[in-house]
Amino acid sequence: MSSTPSASPGPPPPAPHAGPSPGEPAVKFTRAGALWSALIGGFLTLIVLLIFIAQNTASTPFTFFGWHWSLPLGVAILLAAVGGGLLTVAVGTARMLQLRRTAKKHFAAANATQPGITGTL
Repeated sequence: MSSTPSASPGPPPPAPHAGPSPGEPAVKFTRAGALWSALIGGFLTLIVLLIFIAQNTASTPFTFFGWHWSLPLGVAILLAAVGGGLLTVAVGTARMLQLRRTAKKHFAAANATQPGITGTL
């Protein structure tokens, strides 16, 4: 036996892994990141809408059920889009409430036949 340190007989230890594995994303999804992305998308959409309204300022006459008025074309189209969006939200809300009521009825019926089921909807 000598006092000189010799190399270990086994293979060298593996080097520490510095980066993410190939299947793992580099940065995880966060709510703050999603909020930031949504804000950027919202501001870009707002800028496009403002440009659209600024370029379509010609006053256009409208008639609806005997009412007569005039608006800039860009504003009229924007109001029509907002009205359509509100109508979509109203229909979607009614459908969600309908499904929720049906789910509660099915849950109550299942709970009545099998008293061991616990939970809330």
